[in-house]
Amino acid sequence: MILTGNLLAPCALSLSALGGQKFCCQFVEALGVRKKGAKIRRILKLKYICMRYLVRARVKPGREKDLLKAIESETLGEGSVAEGEYLRNMNEARLCGDDTARGVEVCYCPTPSQEERPYWEEYFDLTKVQDAHDRRKCRDENGSEPWACGNCDCTARLEQKLASTGKPFLECLREIAIRWKS
Repeated sequence: MILTGNLLAPCALSLSALGGQKFCCQFVEALGVRKKGAKIRRILKLKYICMRYLVRARVKPGREKDLLKAIESETLGEGSVAEGEYLRNMNEARLCGDDTARGVEVCYCPTPSQEERPYWEEYFDLTKVQDAHDRRKCRDENGSEPWACGNCDCTARLEQKLASTGKPFLECLREIAIRWKS
């Protein structure tokens, strides 16, 4: 996609060609300069960064009930361009033996979890965020299929493995909340 304008910082865009979904993108590549009348405009190429990350995090002490309330009221991540992704992540997350919640997150930011980090850090200490698969094999990263991460199955094996590891995070969070009520 070619756009004209000034070089912009990372921002949220709503792209009608992609079903109106919002994505965190970064304009990064100036392709040249074109004169139009007295004005000089840069021609920019929209370069998006998209990847799947394995996220490990611990719920901050005392934030369990607030987190559960945010999930159940569907306000977790409210105001973020990735709003619904937070709830999907919580539904699929697993609580492992080291007390970390683990899950795979799809992220379109130039820095892993750049958009999501403030929302996660309200409730979690992020212990590790890493690529969920080999970037060299990523169809989005190598340019063979733009926006591939949205519907990609590249982490299906990892997600299957996670599904059989530990316990469902939400189930455990509910148990903790019940204990707090007693």
